[in-house]
Amino acid sequence: MKPFYVRELTVYPTGRRRIWLLTIAVLASLIANFETTLSTILPLLLVDLNMSLQTYGLISAVSVLVGGLSAGFGGILSDRWGRISILVPTLTVTAACNFLLATVDSVTGLFWVRCLMLFIEGAGISITASLVRDFSPRLGRAQAFAFWTWGPVGAAFLASAIAGLTLPLFDNAWQPQAIIMGCVSLALCAVVIWQIAEPSAALRNRVMAEENAAAAEGKLDPGKVRELLKHPHLWAHVLGNTAWSVLYWTFTIFSVAILVTAFGLTAAQANLVTALGVILNALTVVVIGRISDRLQLRKPFIVAGTIGTAVVLAYYITLIGGDAGFGHIAAVYAGLYLFMGVAYVPWMASFSEDAEDVDPSLQGAALGLWGLAVRVMIVVLLLVATQVAGVYGWEAWLMVALIGQGLFLVSALAFKGAWRSSTPRPEDTVRR
Repeated sequence: MKPFYVRELTVYPTGRRRIWLLTIAVLASLIANFETTLSTILPLLLVDLNMSLQTYGLISAVSVLVGGLSAGFGGILSDRWGRISILVPTLTVTAACNFLLATVDSVTGLFWVRCLMLFIEGAGISITASLVRDFSPRLGRAQAFAFWTWGPVGAAFLASAIAGLTLPLFDNAWQPQAIIMGCVSLALCAVVIWQIAEPSAALRNRVMAEENAAAAEGKLDPGKVRELLKHPHLWAHVLGNTAWSVLYWTFTIFSVAILVTAFGLTAAQANLVTALGVILNALTVVVIGRISDRLQLRKPFIVAGTIGTAVVLAYYITLIGGDAGFGHIAAVYAGLYLFMGVAYVPWMASFSEDAEDVDPSLQGAALGLWGLAVRVMIVVLLLVATQVAGVYGWEAWLMVALIGQGLFLVSALAFKGAWRSSTPRPEDTVRR
């Protein structure tokens, strides 16, 4: 017997119905990312628990690994028992864990609560990706994944905006933030429970069978995957973007801590600056993605965005320890997120197209290789960045991130694709 909240579709949704269900799936992704966000209150936690940045790095690294293990099990269980059967409990229980987080009064307590939250949340994250994929087969795997990333982007904006507006109302205490996050998450969970639906197993298998029929000759076997690894330009994509992602994930995890400790902003001000940068990034990726698709150009945007990011980052580093005002810092920070958006979406399209040109049936494997590389980098970042910043200051670690931008710029030279627009051939138009 299925739980009351499980609604299975026997006919594939179309038009507005499909768009709405896809939106609900992305909302579920937003919740899964929002309810475990800690970066907005990190500076306050460090002081209140008398915890060093290095200790926090260790706690985060272990909890991320725990979440990674859970993600694997969650995906397997969702294939067997259904997406929603697993997703809804993981979202609601993790949301409730925020109330448990508010009671933490020691580093040990924080460690166990974070491991518990990320273990539960890990399963939900993997299921939201599968659910988005279920409702967007015609968009293609890479575009569906890109749409799914609106969940983390929206979560980062929501968390920073709420913290920036409400921290002063509660004397900059972090415990009320955990309670607010729990309440908001549960309210959003109610919307998901009320509206979410999923294709039945039979419908999902039928849709996937239709897609796979177009690539019947390209089954995933070890030999073909090894063939994928023989192409240097795909390694340039994976390793180059992993280096680029050092800056992105540094800001995602430590942006508020950097703004507070290196620039002297309050936690509320730092969260408002972060929210501004994130929303500008979200708007930029839409505009640049549309322009890049219309011109069918990727590399010029990748290079221009990376150069812009590197220049603004270098200037950002020079401001550390100075007397730059709030508006000045906010403008520079927004510029960083704008240029990162210029580079990111065209790179996603370029990687997808380059992998597709090697073998259309192995695009998922290529994206999986990239995802694995980035997750390994995040664990290393959590361990190393906190050590470097604790000893030498955040400017030293941001120099490492700047080098990462340079490595990505060099790797872009190996990407396939044109540097300037030309009249597309009819067969290219059909393929795209």
